[in-house]
Amino acid sequence: MIKTSGAQQAPAQASAASVSKRNSVLNRMVREKYLLLLMLPGLAYFIIFKYLPMWGVLLAFKNYQPYAGFWKSEWVGFDNFKQFFNDPIFFRLVKNTLILGCYDIIFFFPAPILLALLLNEVRHAAYKRFVQTMVYIPHFISMVIVASISFLLLTTEGGVINELLYALFGVKFEFLTSESWFRPLIIGQNLWKEMGWGTIIFLAALAGVDQEQYEAAIVDGASRFRQIWHITLPAIRGTIIVLLILRMGNFLDRGFEQVLLMSNALNRNVAEVFDTYVYTVGITQGAFSYSTAVGLFKAIVGVALVLGTNYLAKRAGHSGIL
Repeated sequence: MIKTSGAQQAPAQASAASVSKRNSVLNRMVREKYLLLLMLPGLAYFIIFKYLPMWGVLLAFKNYQPYAGFWKSEWVGFDNFKQFFNDPIFFRLVKNTLILGCYDIIFFFPAPILLALLLNEVRHAAYKRFVQTMVYIPHFISMVIVASISFLLLTTEGGVINELLYALFGVKFEFLTSESWFRPLIIGQNLWKEMGWGTIIFLAALAGVDQEQYEAAIVDGASRFRQIWHITLPAIRGTIIVLLILRMGNFLDRGFEQVLLMSNALNRNVAEVFDTYVYTVGITQGAFSYSTAVGLFKAIVGVALVLGTNYLAKRAGHSGIL
């Protein structure tokens, strides 16, 4: 009778385990074939519109010529990036984008949280639903409509707000053409349009707070403010951190459509951001490789901000997203 050693049995056992695992996976795929079929449209969407276009970033390292095509265009390495960093407009783009991004984090990001806390305190169900509906509606309005409404309200030639200011104080303000008013207008539009929609996630998180904690706090004599500070906010802290991390990924995305509609020759010095600059040099001037390099730089900075914020969140004791 031939006996096999332990060293000879180990590869055979590993191979058998691998085959068994493979068969288990195949059996599960066959058993759940209809669920996999339902997943195919979404998978195809991401492959076609998200992953395949990523090859386009190679344009940032080429001197793209339409007649030569994508693959035969000259490879220039980092020349497009050097040209962008040496361009005097680079620092202006960074400054304008960073200021708008900081305004967004300081003023816009906390606004849905505060609104959700206020709505959570409303006890009249019908009134609460009415308010929620009213603050959700602006989200579905096109930014073109928002810009048109802003023009009708703020223009010096018959604008409702300017006419009211003139009747009260005898003066009109150049809201639409002044550099000092451009950034407050952008943040104000975002607050009106998206603040209500942003409360959905926070209201869902608030719905999961244990009501017994509030009852115990009431017995201990805690005021409403103390209940919010010590119970409500800690309960949604994880949600706030995750959304902040995701928000940092869009820190340099200032809304191309909105900025383009609200900018003009008189406020362009503070209105030009990365998104509008890419449109200007890439579409109107045909500098495809150069504009791709600008967009790739912005994307890399966005990834760095997400990773950095996630790292800081973990160092502070939170779970993060990675």
